Amino acid sequence: MERVAVDLPGRAYEILIGPGLTARAGALVAPLLRRPRVAIVTEDRVAAAHLGALGAAFAAEGIAAEALVLPPGEGTKCWAELARVTEWLLAQGVERGDVVVAFGGGVIGDLVGFAAAILRRGVRFVQVPTTLLAQVDSSVGGKTGINTAQGKNLVGAFHQPSLVIADTALLASLPDRDFRAGYGEVMKYGLLGDPAFWDWLEAAGPRLRDDPAALVRAVRRSCEMKAGIVMRDETEQGERALLNLGHTFCHALESATGYSDRLLHGEGVAIGCALAFELSARLGLCPQEEPGRVRAHLAAMGMRRDLADIPGDLPDAEALLALMGQDKKVVDGQLRFVLARRIGDAFVTGDVPRDAVRDLLSESLAARG
Repeated sequence: MERVAVDLPGRAYEILIGPGLTARAGALVAPLLRRPRVAIVTEDRVAAAHLGALGAAFAAEGIAAEALVLPPGEGTKCWAELARVTEWLLAQGVERGDVVVAFGGGVIGDLVGFAAAILRRGVRFVQVPTTLLAQVDSSVGGKTGINTAQGKNLVGAFHQPSLVIADTALLASLPDRDFRAGYGEVMKYGLLGDPAFWDWLEAAGPRLRDDPAALVRAVRRSCEMKAGIVMRDETEQGERALLNLGHTFCHALESATGYSDRLLHGEGVAIGCALAFELSARLGLCPQEEPGRVRAHLAAMGMRRDLADIPGDLPDAEALLALMGQDKKVVDGQLRFVLARRIGDAFVTGDVPRDAVRDLLSESLAARG
């Protein structure tokens, strides 16, 4: 079992990484409990595959566990399901001293974390992420929230978990598409700040599904990088914004596709990273060969890398720009992008000509045919 510490004053916790940790969840969570009970919130697919094992792990330690099972998908991150989760937790008699367990991917983690943040003005929660994307990104750092009609994650709170248990063996049950989507967040870490990790991923990425040790290394390094940034900038006043590489494009595309399975979040991140590097090269900020290198690796991983890879209709460039205007990173009406000087050297800027973004989007849309 690998351990990554998130040393925030008064809110420190560990990320535990390795295969088989679900079976040990009861023993790992027990030290956090004031009374032997937990409330688990999960979703249909995870419940069918893994809820029995998690329940058995708690039962083995004499911990009572009740579970609420929600529908899967990005649509679950909404006001109605937030109300449902919160009311259910209250009906279960969850107190401030209790622990809520978020058992699922990023949707469940974000939703349940937000419910925990507002329930009784804050109860503790444990993340047990079941997707690659959640293990390397959304379960770590305390960002919680829901989507609205105006955009993604526009309502939420910073609420750090008390523990993250990343059982890499659970990833074997992921469909290939979901695994590849999660990899979009893994590669992001190399692109934004660790060129050596990127070099390693170019070699090791295609074998991650079949190499348990390499998978643990990829998850650990991703978590180390995110934990380091979160410890230096918990509430995204500066450096933490680097973690949004690719996300300004991604969030607009997710909104344009209705938060549906037309585009998974990690797919949008991958496409967004490719567009961010293309924009960086067009603005003369990074070498011209870097965008090609990013797209070549995405191709080697069998991932989406262009707007042409998104099925169905998309809005025009001006409408996509308008959707970007709802992004949380907008300051005084000015779009802020994470761009790059080279692979492994990203930076945040508001000095991006709208015309350059519009031209890039227009050409990418035209390439859809």
